[in-house]
Amino acid sequence: MNSFFSTNLPKFGQVIIAIAGFFAVLLLIFYIAGKANGRKQRPIAIITLLGPAMVLLFAGLIIPAIQTILFSFKDANSVKFIGFRNYAWLFNNADMRKVFFNTMLWIVITPFATTALGLFLAIMLDRMKRESLAKSLLFMPMAISFVGASVIWKFVYDYAVPSKPQTGLLSTIVRSLGFAPSNWILTQPLNTFLLMIIFIWVQTGFAMVILSAAIKAVPADIVEASALDGAFGWRLFRWITFPMVRSTFIVVLATMLVTSLKLFDIVRTMTGGNFGTSVISNEMYSEVFVRFDTGRGSALAVILFVFVTPILVYNIRNLRRERTIA
Repeated sequence: MNSFFSTNLPKFGQVIIAIAGFFAVLLLIFYIAGKANGRKQRPIAIITLLGPAMVLLFAGLIIPAIQTILFSFKDANSVKFIGFRNYAWLFNNADMRKVFFNTMLWIVITPFATTALGLFLAIMLDRMKRESLAKSLLFMPMAISFVGASVIWKFVYDYAVPSKPQTGLLSTIVRSLGFAPSNWILTQPLNTFLLMIIFIWVQTGFAMVILSAAIKAVPADIVEASALDGAFGWRLFRWITFPMVRSTFIVVLATMLVTSLKLFDIVRTMTGGNFGTSVISNEMYSEVFVRFDTGRGSALAVILFVFVTPILVYNIRNLRRERTIA
């Protein structure tokens, strides 16, 4: 115990000093802003409110992003400039092409499946008895981290040799139906789709809650007028409900796209990126922290940023368009 404190106390002291220094600077800034008056009051107030946020933005996002871009043009040790050699390796390596293909599968299947299932559940649960209870149960997986969800689903996909009893839920069900279970996590490309199920299980509740709120915001008089005109079921959904919640649907879909692109936890926990399941985020981690190649890892980070940027830009433009219409 004494050795623990003697080793870690200096580190704790540094953390406490850093936090105290940060709050001291903030208090000084607010003190100066409080003393300001006259013409200087407005600009000082703006600097007081935006200054710390801009400093943290540059320190935590802008500067690291610039460094990552520069590192992507350097060698493994981030010393020598090697041009586009890291990017050439990414697109010419067969294993990396498999990683890109898996990533494309994730961003094509999981966002649309999650958002569509969330919309379906939101419509089915709308105005039903004890709606809040059903929604709470469906939303509950969202409270679990991707790592925790992966641990749970490991028990579902667990496999034992035929001579031993099957402890995995999926293997038990398959055997009870008269079929021979297989080692699900080792079976390609089935294992990638099985990992997607974990993502869908966790995120569907989030999509359902957001879309359910949008559905409840549809004016009741429009729904009633449509019903008088004979719009029920699919026609009501197609011509009234979905157009009214389309913007929310797009926002949720964009959120799921970004989440799918930066996915790391499920793949790392379930397979470690082995057996043909790796994606860009996992491969970026492996290059930097396992193979100690900062150049290639940074190149993967830049590629990931390039994929995410158009989605974010479209989402921002869509929100601005809605505000203009409103």
